[in-house]
Amino acid sequence: MAAKKLLVDIHTHVYLPRYASVLRSRTTVPFIRTDASTQQERLLILDHEPSGGRPVGPQYWDREEKLNFMDKHGIHVSVVSSANPWLDFLPASQAHTLAAELNTDLEEYCSTSPSLSSSDIQIKRLYGFGLLPLVPSISTSALLEIVNQISALPHLKGLIMGTKGVGKGLDDPALDPIWGAIEKAGLVVFLHPHYGVDASAYGEQENGHVLPLALGFPFETTIAATRLILSGVFDRFPNLRLLLAHSGGALPALSSRLASCIDHDPLVASRLKHDARYYLGKVYLDAVAYGPEELGFVSDTIARAARYEQGSPISIKKELKRSLGSKRILFGTDHPFFPPLSKSEKWRSVVENLEAIDAVQGWTEADKDGVRGGNALELFNLPN
Repeated sequence: MAAKKLLVDIHTHVYLPRYASVLRSRTTVPFIRTDASTQQERLLILDHEPSGGRPVGPQYWDREEKLNFMDKHGIHVSVVSSANPWLDFLPASQAHTLAAELNTDLEEYCSTSPSLSSSDIQIKRLYGFGLLPLVPSISTSALLEIVNQISALPHLKGLIMGTKGVGKGLDDPALDPIWGAIEKAGLVVFLHPHYGVDASAYGEQENGHVLPLALGFPFETTIAATRLILSGVFDRFPNLRLLLAHSGGALPALSSRLASCIDHDPLVASRLKHDARYYLGKVYLDAVAYGPEELGFVSDTIARAARYEQGSPISIKKELKRSLGSKRILFGTDHPFFPPLSKSEKWRSVVENLEAIDAVQGWTEADKDGVRGGNALELFNLPN
């Protein structure tokens, strides 16, 4: 099978058994509890979870369940990440120890997974994003130790990160040594939301999980990524490779408004080397958007980024090549969340996102193959 035809899932989660055990031992959010009437385990990761939390089972931690899901949907390779809420609810020393243990567990989970039997290249079916113990009071040396651990584990290709940093957000200057080490190691940072936005914004009408998940999570990503841009992180670390969940949230749609506001605020404008829209060409986005129009728009915002490099001669009126933007977009499923109601059904997160990729106007078949898998092979330096 040609490498460019591989289907690679870069947004797929696991609660490793060690981590599930920690959650079972807790009595406050986040925790796993057993429903007394049904004996079904339920996961609560936020306060006021609708329906008393989400039902969980082997698909959350069993590797065979992950591989079965992949086989059912024709997914050849997955880059697996621990699911939120990660470790920021733990004291620094416990978070540091657990991160190191979970990274070792994830390396074993991936390294002992099967290889692609139908491929003439040597590639495993599972790779992973490690964990950083980003919690208040953690020392820089402890974080650097974990970055070094992840970079030394051959099947971990990056790390997943929430939006809080060590308590003050990802624009905290205290993180600069960490960004530098991540950049030097060539690791990919997968930025993923957890907290959403202030729940009071959702009002009193009962809407289940729709507003927190459909809007709260992407807005959290939007704000975190924008703060990174405003802080100049991408200027100080130009080779930092950042992957944004959920197609970057609202950032693509608001990027021109953001640029205008920056231009009218000398305090912020003086920090940045380029127009804000330039930095959208520095990030990678997953394709968990569910619609071809949304993916096409995201692709356009990436494709136009070079126009906004300081000193660029490129005219804003020059026709965009949407194809260029496809190079930084990667397929994902968000498994094991949002399962189908019937075991015989395929997951909508797979079917609809693949249909969206296939229907984007202005992408060639080579572009679509790239989004489905080729871009991931290149980003994570996997055999191809």
